[in-house]
Amino acid sequence: MKKMVFLGLLIVFLPVMVFAQEKVEAPVWNVGDKWTFTGDGGIEVIKVDQNGYILKFSDKNCLFERQECSAILFEKATRNRINTVEGEKHKKYVMGLSKIFNFPFSIGKQWKTAGYSGKVIMPAGNYHYHDYSEDFKVIGSDEIEVRAGKFKTLKVEYKRKLIGASSPSMAMIGEEIKHQYWYSPHAKYFVKCEYDKGWVKEDKEIFNWELTSFQLKK
Repeated sequence: MKKMVFLGLLIVFLPVMVFAQEKVEAPVWNVGDKWTFTGDGGIEVIKVDQNGYILKFSDKNCLFERQECSAILFEKATRNRINTVEGEKHKKYVMGLSKIFNFPFSIGKQWKTAGYSGKVIMPAGNYHYHDYSEDFKVIGSDEIEVRAGKFKTLKVEYKRKLIGASSPSMAMIGEEIKHQYWYSPHAKYFVKCEYDKGWVKEDKEIFNWELTSFQLKK
């Protein structure tokens, strides 16, 4: 009887154990692959070539995810963001989340970027720049349910810290925000994101999102 119970538990937990121990490689994206999220945000693969994948972000997608870019070139092997794209013009990507994808994924993997500078517009219309550091870690695996269905995922933690500012008196140096992303190998993209609660409260254009539907071409 005990042996049967043990085997039953093994069957239940084995898929999770295998998923947790495996390296998850970069997915194959195809032109026409689409993901739609809460808030009417959408992302679509519009071009694939030897340089990588160009993804178009809808105007309604979360402001922070778009990083003010309508189209971004992702490197093939790692899916790091390498260029912004406007028509045939490519410019080096210098905004945040450049390595939110950094395949292969495996639980415990950690990485960081060299950081970036972002423009902060003040109520009076003037602006200054903030300098940020970015750290990432795959902190575990989850089976979650969103509007698009149930998915086995890897959970990625993102930390952004304010490390400098052109007007230090206007900034909280050392302030840190934290987000959680859930990546699904089946959906080939993140299916959920939750932001730092205080940050969401302060900026209404930043909102938690989840996958509502997706379409993958073959």
